[in-house]
Amino acid sequence: MPIYEYRCEECGERFEKLVRRAESDEPVRCPRCGAVETRKQFSVFAAVGLEHGASSGACCGSGGCG
Repeated sequence: MPIYEYRCEECGERFEKLVRRAESDEPVRCPRCGAVETRKQFSVFAAVGLEHGASSGACCGSGGCG
């Protein structure tokens, strides 16, 4: 089941919702104001990087990238 991001057109609330295939055609209600005027948003994916202090600057492990 995918998680979608939505924005309420009434109050501006941004929220996520786990949507089952059977529910995909039903309107999504805003959890803040209850309005059904919501729009699906494009998701922004987080980039995974090195933890602080995990490496001395090599970009691809100890061997470097090139």
